[in-house]
Amino acid sequence: MWAPTALGLSLLLVACGQGNTPAAGPGAPPPAEVGVIMVKLTDVGLVTELPGRLEASRVAQVRARAAGIVQKRLFAEGSQVRAGQALFQIDASAYQATLASALASVAKAEANQMQASAQAERFKPLIEAKAISQQEFVNAQAAQKLAEADVAVARAAVQTARINLGYAAITAPISGRIGRALVTEGALVGQGEATPMAVIQQIDPMYVNFTQSASDVMRLRRQLESGQLKRAGNQAASVRLVLEDGSEYAKPGKLLFSDLTVDSTSGQITLRAEVPNPAGTLLPGLFVRVRLEQAQAGSAITLPQQAVTRSPQGDSVMVVSSDGKVAPRTVKVGAQQSGQWVILDGL
Repeated sequence: MWAPTALGLSLLLVACGQGNTPAAGPGAPPPAEVGVIMVKLTDVGLVTELPGRLEASRVAQVRARAAGIVQKRLFAEGSQVRAGQALFQIDASAYQATLASALASVAKAEANQMQASAQAERFKPLIEAKAISQQEFVNAQAAQKLAEADVAVARAAVQTARINLGYAAITAPISGRIGRALVTEGALVGQGEATPMAVIQQIDPMYVNFTQSASDVMRLRRQLESGQLKRAGNQAASVRLVLEDGSEYAKPGKLLFSDLTVDSTSGQITLRAEVPNPAGTLLPGLFVRVRLEQAQAGSAITLPQQAVTRSPQGDSVMVVSSDGKVAPRTVKVGAQQSGQWVILDGL
């Protein structure tokens, strides 16, 4: 059965004239009090803190797909827009004329088709009565097929004209926050290239990209496989953000993925987490600290930092035995959590 262990912590508290304290010799330093705490085994979440940078979850560059003069800007810069919302209006007069011409071509093609079909129908009884030659009948049928094809081409031209006319009204491809307009009214856009006009970023949720040492990732995987550590829940690893002012962001996030390749220059693996941002507090490009809980240490102990002596020879703590004697004991120290060391082995 497990019993708590008493650890001697050298807190360096100076005794202040207690009546039961032995008198020190002349010139001797005053005795130091030693604080003792009782520790117990518990499951401890191992949190790694890494630098990261925020990124919009979706980014769309609004470009002109039709050539013309910008007549109107239909949005407020920096505002929230929805997918399909009109953003700019390009002069559409040339596209309207093209559509009208295409519609007229359809009407003409349909009239020719009607005439060709009627002639082909009239030639059927005549060919049976041998009143016309076989070549004349074949020519009539070919003219009918050609007229039908002309109608299909004309209708496709109408559809193309309508699409181009629709491009004159530039709409938002995604919902999100739109930045400043990159063109003004009166500007000629789309002449030979798809002119950039604005950028929309979806900032709810936000992505945070960060890197972790490949050696740390591999060590964590080995510890999970060996059973020394266990996964932090059945879901994706939990993520917390620490903002530039030192405050912790209220809403937790989740780890989306870790890259499959290691950067050959830095030896780092790229990871990405998703964080909700309904109030728009987080902005793309901000640097943050990512607190990532990837695993839990079962039957672990946490100790204040001042209780652990760290040296090149190893880590140790002072343990008080049952007879009141204090002796050092070598321990295996894990991660640092909330100002305390996680003791994985030795106690």
